[in-house]
Amino acid sequence: MTINRRSVLRGVMATAVVVSGTRALAWPPLQEKSLLLRRGLAALDAQNPKLVARDVMGIVDFSAHSREMRFSIVNVANGRIDASYLVAHGRGSDPANSGWARQFSNQTGSNASSQGSFLTGAAYVGKHGRSRRLHGLDPVNSRAFDRAIVVHGASYVGQDLVRTQGRIGRSLGCFAVEQSTIGDVLERLGQGRLLFASA
Repeated sequence: MTINRRSVLRGVMATAVVVSGTRALAWPPLQEKSLLLRRGLAALDAQNPKLVARDVMGIVDFSAHSREMRFSIVNVANGRIDASYLVAHGRGSDPANSGWARQFSNQTGSNASSQGSFLTGAAYVGKHGRSRRLHGLDPVNSRAFDRAIVVHGASYVGQDLVRTQGRIGRSLGCFAVEQSTIGDVLERLGQGRLLFASA
């Protein structure tokens, strides 16, 4: 299927609110940064042979503060943002615990987030409950699977922490979301799709 990038961008830019759970939430970071979406679409094209499906993709904006809804599920066909979520970055990316991801790493033991294109793998139940494995597709994240960088739910991610601390907690490099939203994330961003993260 041929996708008109201009219509995708137009659709995303026109979407003023996104839905997470039952609440409508304004999420300006992706809407204001069409360059990030363009980079995500370019990654979708570049990684196409490795993808099972390209109906939706995940985009994580690590340039945004951790209190922002910076994990977006984009419907590629119609250019709409289907949902957005809070997502943690790694401790190694934010040693000062400021809520800003300052550095990234592909090294084992760094506890840092990685940027780049990830292929979503199989869902499983592990120590964090329902989770999804990730395979790094770029040199900057090639060790993701070996580092056990996954998508999982976490108690240190939540709106209550945003209200009380002004930020959420940090992971060991995983894309950790709210426990209440992990089921929705896993369903929307199924196996064989692209997750693109960039600062």
